[in-house]
Amino acid sequence: MKPTLFLLAAGMGSRYGGLKQLDGLGPNGETIMDYSIYDAIKAGFGKLVFVIRKDFEQDFRDKIISKYEGHIPCELVFQSIDALPEGFTCPEGRVKPWGTNHAVLMGAGFINEPFAVINCDDFYGRDSYETMAKFLTSLPEGSKNVYSMVGFRVGNTLSESGTVSRGICETNEKQLLTSVVERTKIQRMDGEVKYIDDNGEWVSTPETTPVSMNFWGFTPDYFQYSQDFFKVFLSDPTNMENLKSEFFIPLMVDKLINDGTATVEVLDTTSKWFGVTYPEDRQSVVEKIQALIDAGEYPAKLF
Repeated sequence: MKPTLFLLAAGMGSRYGGLKQLDGLGPNGETIMDYSIYDAIKAGFGKLVFVIRKDFEQDFRDKIISKYEGHIPCELVFQSIDALPEGFTCPEGRVKPWGTNHAVLMGAGFINEPFAVINCDDFYGRDSYETMAKFLTSLPEGSKNVYSMVGFRVGNTLSESGTVSRGICETNEKQLLTSVVERTKIQRMDGEVKYIDDNGEWVSTPETTPVSMNFWGFTPDYFQYSQDFFKVFLSDPTNMENLKSEFFIPLMVDKLINDGTATVEVLDTTSKWFGVTYPEDRQSVVEKIQALIDAGEYPAKLF
């Protein structure tokens, strides 16, 4: 069975003025998402599921889904702040979505095969999709508790316009994930990759240190774990009182690893990530895409 690509698109435009996932960066108005989907189809993914907000469904169908019809089956699911388990109600005054793992939960009942989760506004590169597709398609039928994450080399994920936040990963001798620590300020300084540690000191780390760019591989059993743990998350008064608390994928993954329930293999990739973290990054991304087209990696018109 071909794996599914689950695209997180519900948080469109929250950081980079406007719907950055719909920003045309390729020569014919292609978005970063178009390149992701092109790479995923080439790598052997068989279906797309998008999680979006209901309020821009028609715009999304007209501008996005219409491009892929005839190339790959597509489905839409919707994230809303009141999509909560029975017995829970959204706190008054909350406007922020419940986070990435809540978005993933919206796929329950729609995805019955191994699947990968990605951000819509990140350019992950061809090799990363091939690496993930190989992992997911090689899983025996009915596999459970054996997950994966594309571990990008930190030196391949930096912005030229400022610091970035990345999940610095630690692995054991089997390349299984043991921890992800979010570092909010990472950049190249004096020829070295450095981040600010818990003591406020700049610490250097090797260029090849694996980092999480929110590119995960799961099997459908992940949905039940997420549903169960989301109830625990919502039962914590701190999370309900904080109107900005979020149920993140790493939070769920960390629990499953620490409980010994699941393993997460960190898949090395040579792909170079890029994206529009800052408005100043836009022109650089346009130039990088054009360079890939000039090198024959992509056709000038994708779909």
